[in-house]
Amino acid sequence: KDLGVTMSSSMLWLDQVNASISKANKMICWIARNVISRDDKTMIAIYKSLIRPHIEYCVQLWNPVAEHGSWNLILSLESVQRRFTRLIDEIGTLPYSQRLDILNLTTLAERRNRGDLIETFKAIMGESCIGNMLNVSRSGLKFVSDSRISKGNVKVQNLSKKFFTNRVVGFWNKLPNDVKLSKSVNDFKVGLEEF
Repeated sequence: KDLGVTMSSSMLWLDQVNASISKANKMICWIARNVISRDDKTMIAIYKSLIRPHIEYCVQLWNPVAEHGSWNLILSLESVQRRFTRLIDEIGTLPYSQRLDILNLTTLAERRNRGDLIETFKAIMGESCIGNMLNVSRSGLKFVSDSRISKGNVKVQNLSKKFFTNRVVGFWNKLPNDVKLSKSVNDFKVGLEEF
């Protein structure tokens, strides 16, 4: 365990995800027992300040990739938000997607992808130390995967797909150029919302 992140020698983040889910669920139980007012404004403020930080701490490091074998982790993380939104008065019985629309929330998977894209933009702008780890195409607008990875063994190939620098390539390349060429982080966030 380093800086609150549980690591394993296999570089799989199952222990970290389970610890995050456990902490968040304990907080949900505490809130369910002790909070009387369950209107949407109060509950969203509680969620954003007490629950979500547990399931998003260092998420750029351990974000599960949407692929065969990791859907259980992704759904387990999503179940925390799903469970919490059920506690809110008047909308707790609605389908999850409707609850998210009413509360102006996104799924946690979408939020993690958005966070990855914002970190990538910061790296390009020189506000992050990972900029030199990203392989930029000749045009400067697209990223390319590291071709040296394909020469390693299978375990290294599978692990490297989950690293931030490889995970973000597909999402970044799908963005329109005007969003990629934003002048500031806030402009980038606005463009990302519109996309």
